[in-house]
Amino acid sequence: MTLSEEAKSRLTDLVTLQPTKNKELQDRWGLESGSDVHQYLESELKEYYYRDENSLIRATPEAAALVGIDTGDDVVRVPKLQVEIIETLAGPDDDPQSVVSVLHALQAGEIETDVDAVRSALRSLEDKGIVAVVRRTVPTFRLAIERDSIEVEMLEKPDA
Repeated sequence: MTLSEEAKSRLTDLVTLQPTKNKELQDRWGLESGSDVHQYLESELKEYYYRDENSLIRATPEAAALVGIDTGDDVVRVPKLQVEIIETLAGPDDDPQSVVSVLHALQAGEIETDVDAVRSALRSLEDKGIVAVVRRTVPTFRLAIERDSIEVEMLEKPDA
């Protein structure tokens, strides 16, 4: 199957963001809805992705090979906001933070964002195993692993 340049670019996003959700791809690709993401995946990238037991979207090994990304390394590739959260969020042995606390910490560091974006980014980092949720009255978050034990690369914004 020959892929267009757009499809290859989107396949690269899928490989680097995995595991991911429709919403994360929707935001990255500038699509109107999660249904549009699903439709695109099914029509253009059907043989290069699957959903795991938690319904998260993952790329096949063939997809990673096609776009030349080694998924066996320990580098976590995430968008800018998620990089900022990793740098800001309480460590594994610290008191966990609420979404609002993380938002305020980011804003104190002059990062412009909103509570919905922070919540979504935290959940995505949870899916990747980087962030742990500590259940209290409201969910609170902290890093699941030591900050210096992971290598983080910020994804470039897609050319849209």
